[in-house]
Amino acid sequence: MITEKIACSIVASVYNEEEGLILFYEKLTHVLSTLNIAYEIIFVNDGSIDNSLFILENLAKKDNNIKIINFSRNFGHEAAMIAGIDYSSGDAVICMDSDLQHPPEMIPEMLQKNKEGFEVVNMVRTDRYDAGIIQKMNSKLFYRFINKISNVKLVENASDFFLVSAKVCEILRTNYRERSRFLRGIIQLVGFSKTTIEYVAKERIAGKSKYSFFKLLMLSFTAISSFSKFPLQLGIIIGLFFCLVSFVLIIYSVIMWILESPVSGYTTLIVFLSAFAGIQLLITGIIGQYISYMFDEIKGRPIYVVNNTYNFKNNSNL
Repeated sequence: MITEKIACSIVASVYNEEEGLILFYEKLTHVLSTLNIAYEIIFVNDGSIDNSLFILENLAKKDNNIKIINFSRNFGHEAAMIAGIDYSSGDAVICMDSDLQHPPEMIPEMLQKNKEGFEVVNMVRTDRYDAGIIQKMNSKLFYRFINKISNVKLVENASDFFLVSAKVCEILRTNYRERSRFLRGIIQLVGFSKTTIEYVAKERIAGKSKYSFFKLLMLSFTAISSFSKFPLQLGIIIGLFFCLVSFVLIIYSVIMWILESPVSGYTTLIVFLSAFAGIQLLITGIIGQYISYMFDEIKGRPIYVVNNTYNFKNNSNL
């Protein structure tokens, strides 16, 4: 049991990372050992179905600085980060992935920024070794788009690698408890003094990314819906546009009728109605998505469910 005041909590989500966990632990602890501070490493096992939990158990038996939160099932990366923050006790909390794409050697600089008085330290990717041109372009377009339609301006290329102070953690524990969330955006929304540090995301040490195209698409829409009402307002804008087009067509038809000229509008009518029907379905789908998020909030189900923990006070040992 750690009785010394903890200066830093490291939160690392784990989902089927058996191939690289030990190497991640070794590199992380090597960096932390040079800082001469009390620390804890909170591994959140997000329903792994490989040997990740077994590896974490063995590491925790040898190192009391390691703590484990074991979910009852897979709840997702965002939920894992929230759980780690909820259980953390450090003066500063650093969230990072356990695949070494978030380099542990950046931790001293992050803690230094925190000592200088910054409550939030955003880590900004300048490059990714494992990303192609299209993926990099999509990331830039996403941040530019969301900053155009949102009142909250997010730091471009910010990642899930960040530091927040104990004060910010307490706010995240008691507020901002959305079931559908975009945590890297929320930490920029809470305010307080912020700064950024640039880094290069390295290749994964093992395994494959757990984010499929569909999951990334849903995360993007979650982010947009969390920080902007523009998709809902899109129906009004498109509706006004079609009203204008309809008005012009009415005037045109009346003039042709007065001039006793036949109006050949079958093709125009079909195209117009098809486009209008498609847009109606699109807007209805967007509204339905917002309603589904509201429904999740109303139900009030937990963000995550913990099966058991290890090395915490009053824990349930694995």
